[in-house]
Amino acid sequence: MKRVLLGLVLVAACVAAFVIVTLPERGDAVALGQLSGDPARGQTLFWAGGCASCHAAPGAEGEARLVLSGGLQLPTPFGTFSVPNISPDPLQGIGNWTLADFEGALRHGTSPDGKHYYPSFPYTSYAHATDQDVVDLWAFLQTLPLSNRPNDPHQISFPFDQRLLLGGWKFLNPSTAWVVPDPLTPEEERGRYLVEGFGHCGECHTPRNALGGRDMARWLAGGPNPEGKGTIPNITPAKLDWSTADIAEYLKSGFTPDYDSAGGGMADVVTNISHLSDADRLAIAAYLKKVPPQN
Repeated sequence: MKRVLLGLVLVAACVAAFVIVTLPERGDAVALGQLSGDPARGQTLFWAGGCASCHAAPGAEGEARLVLSGGLQLPTPFGTFSVPNISPDPLQGIGNWTLADFEGALRHGTSPDGKHYYPSFPYTSYAHATDQDVVDLWAFLQTLPLSNRPNDPHQISFPFDQRLLLGGWKFLNPSTAWVVPDPLTPEEERGRYLVEGFGHCGECHTPRNALGGRDMARWLAGGPNPEGKGTIPNITPAKLDWSTADIAEYLKSGFTPDYDSAGGGMADVVTNISHLSDADRLAIAAYLKKVPPQN
């Protein structure tokens, strides 16, 4: 009986330790509250982060891409995730969120009610966002149109529907360190911030392990499309041998050095990145030249 009780105590202790270690994390609301948001800078971050690609209605074009009504379905090996409405609508969108709520979602994958978000939302990349950039993006989102479209539920089966387990996933997939370390030039640092952070290029271009985490040892080496259709290309210097000017032009116009054009999801990425400055696109290209080659 003593052994049974001891076993139960140890199990309870392990469960308690897991819950404590994997509690949903929130940021410093006080520090954020001391900053003023710049919607113009936030608009650049909006396009760098590809927000419209997921949160606008499927097929939306032009100004309609600024109506973040959600509705896109993301099929994965773990189930199908439904992209939510993040317009300023107070009922169906995020109009009742605080800046601290937004920061918790963006950088920590934590909902306003303290639950873990699924990593179909790339908070593992957005974790690199600076305080000022969080505030600026939030300021821009407040200027966008409202949508009262209700959110669709995720279509996920057991055990993946247990959000408590996501704390363990986050513990196994930390997202605080830069993949390409210093020293870098200021241009390369800017490119790293855009690629590893807001641009979240590694979410698609890096292969994933059995738990859906990115295989950081093969950063940007390509692999199967997480949505199950085709493959994502290797964009390390081992395969992407374009010049920095060629890469920057592709990100602006969608045309390759051979006069082919971007297709599929990459065409949407180009639509977003074309809103950035020439300097930012050159910074992205300079960073990609510093990534360790992966065959």
